[in-house]
Amino acid sequence: MKGKPVCLSFKQRMETGLLRSCAAMVSLTVVEYIRQEIATQEGLSDKPQAMVHISALWILPYAIMSGWASDFNGIGQTEFFYSETPKTMSSVAANLQMLGASAGSLVVSSITSTVDNVTKTRGESWISSNINKGHYDYHSWVLDGLSILNFIHSLACSKAYGPCQEDHETIDDY
Repeated sequence: MKGKPVCLSFKQRMETGLLRSCAAMVSLTVVEYIRQEIATQEGLSDKPQAMVHISALWILPYAIMSGWASDFNGIGQTEFFYSETPKTMSSVAANLQMLGASAGSLVVSSITSTVDNVTKTRGESWISSNINKGHYDYHSWVLDGLSILNFIHSLACSKAYGPCQEDHETIDDY
């Protein structure tokens, strides 16, 4: 329409994926809070192997939003890397997404270790071997906050980066 693309840009797809990822994490945190409350009400705090009476369908919104987030972000990143790198570097572009995922896994692992060590010094660790005694919901809120900061950071980086190759192209078929 008017010579402009009618779909989301690469950066918009990535940002949509990150925002949906934040929403998915918040929904999972709420479910964990509810599960923890039910476990306490049912007197299962000291029974790590006991089953809490809550349906597995409670995590369905998380699974759906997380899948959408992965789709939007993954496709957006792949298209972005391919459009912004020279054709001779297409194999490098194909691996940049996995490099980012690997780095993210290392960061989350170090955050989890840090949270565990810091909360251990103040009494009971949030990340306990007894899922009904730990506070995985608190840990998830920390990760939710970091996800939101990551989204805000990506918006700033996107603005600083400027237009992509695709932003200069027009669609003549419309």
